Amino acid sequence: MRRIIRLPLFLVLVVILVACSEKEGELTKVDIKEVIEEGELTRVDVQEVNEKGNSEDVVTITDPEKLDMIKKSLGNVKWEPNVEAEMAREEDVVVTLFYTFDKNMPERLYEYRIWFSNNETATIISNKESEGYGRLDKENTQNLKNALLN
Repeated sequence: MRRIIRLPLFLVLVVILVACSEKEGELTKVDIKEVIEEGELTRVDVQEVNEKGNSEDVVTITDPEKLDMIKKSLGNVKWEPNVEAEMAREEDVVVTLFYTFDKNMPERLYEYRIWFSNNETATIISNKESEGYGRLDKENTQNLKNALLN
C-alpha cells in the first residue's frame, strides 16, 4: 500500500521540479536577451555625404558624453521594421555604431543612414533587422545632430 502512495507522490514531485526548471530557463533567456540589447557603445564613425553623393572624411567619436547622447537619441526613434524605404536624395550622414557585448567577442557594427529634413526632424534607415525605417522628433534630432556633427 505504501508503494502505491509513494509512486504518485514521487511523480508529482518530478513534474513540479521539471516545470520549475523550465520556467527558470525561460527567465534566463529573457535576461540574456536584455543584456545583449544593452551592449556598450564604444565608438561611432560619422561620414558626411555631400550633395553629389560623395563621402567626406570619416570622423570617429569616442567621447563618453557624446556616445551616451547618440545612444539616447537613437533610443527614441519610432521604428517601423520590415519597411522597404527609398529616399529621393542621398543621405546627409552615414553613421556606424560599434557595440561591445562581450570582451571576448568582436564588436558588432550597426549602420544608420540619416536624412535631416527642413522641419528639423530626421529620417533614419538602419541595417539592424529589428529597426529598419524610423523617424526622430525635433528635440532628439537636434541632440543627435549636435553629437554627430559638432
